[in-house]
Amino acid sequence: MRTLASLRKLFATALATLALSLSATAIAEPLKIGYSDWPGWVAWEVGIEKGWFDEAGVDVQFEWFDYVASMDAYAAGQLDAVAMTNGDALVTGATGRKSAMIIVNDYSDGNDMVIAAPGIDSVAELKGKKIGVEIGFVSHLLLLNALEKAGLSEKDVELINVPTNETPQVLASGDVSAIVAWQPSSGQALQQVPGSTAIYTSADEPGLIYDVLAVSPESLDARGDEWKTVAEVWYRIVDYIRDPETQPEALKIMAARVGLAPEEYKPFLKGTRILTLEEAQGHFDKGDGFDSLYGSSKIADDFNLKYEVYGEPQDVDSYIDPSITAGL
Repeated sequence: MRTLASLRKLFATALATLALSLSATAIAEPLKIGYSDWPGWVAWEVGIEKGWFDEAGVDVQFEWFDYVASMDAYAAGQLDAVAMTNGDALVTGATGRKSAMIIVNDYSDGNDMVIAAPGIDSVAELKGKKIGVEIGFVSHLLLLNALEKAGLSEKDVELINVPTNETPQVLASGDVSAIVAWQPSSGQALQQVPGSTAIYTSADEPGLIYDVLAVSPESLDARGDEWKTVAEVWYRIVDYIRDPETQPEALKIMAARVGLAPEEYKPFLKGTRILTLEEAQGHFDKGDGFDSLYGSSKIADDFNLKYEVYGEPQDVDSYIDPSITAGL
């Protein structure tokens, strides 16, 4: 006959076994990363298709989204990490869920554009006109910077909130005088509206838009070694894309992800400065200008506060963790 003490011992053992089992299950869960249609993030597809994550011994599950939907999924706790811009990492942190930027994939070098309808040749000519833009996100920031450089402010134009992937159709409709978009939407707009012109691009302010992998602090603390392995695979991908001998295969993989031919996709790389490890490490150095991820993010924070994207200043340093990249 079992005594009360023995029953308690059996119960405690069962609980311990269950706890160990649950812990093992949690550890066995793949790292879930949300990514979307931007060349510096489509690049992840090379590592996926080549099997390099499995080869490196890290269990990663990449989930494909529309851009804003990926940030919503991250904010809802459905992902461990998400590919987004440094400015949008601040927005997501201020309004939903904080993150730590551990990889700088690239900076936009022309693919983000303010595109005007035929007959408009400068940002200054947008005064009093309607502009289609996804308000509160990276395109909005690019537009604000363009307006400020032209001596205008948001009060001088009328903003129409348009999802980025719908901007080409909105420009073609004639309902707005300009739109703001990134590739491939920016390229589609230029094709669909003969005579339209890119009157301002991210190449006019390199470093305004950094594209990053932003990880939840909880996942980074618990599984830092795995995130380091993810970063190691990333720089293997970068080398493969930038090597003239292997770039054609990389382009084939990337183009297939978004349903384009490699020759159609190749121009997108020209407007995206995908960074080598050494280059990325340099952008993790602290500084006040656009050359630094810290400086660029502080400028983004100032813009977001000025235009009431969110209400409280963000501690920019707490959003950036250079240790993973520095340790490679």
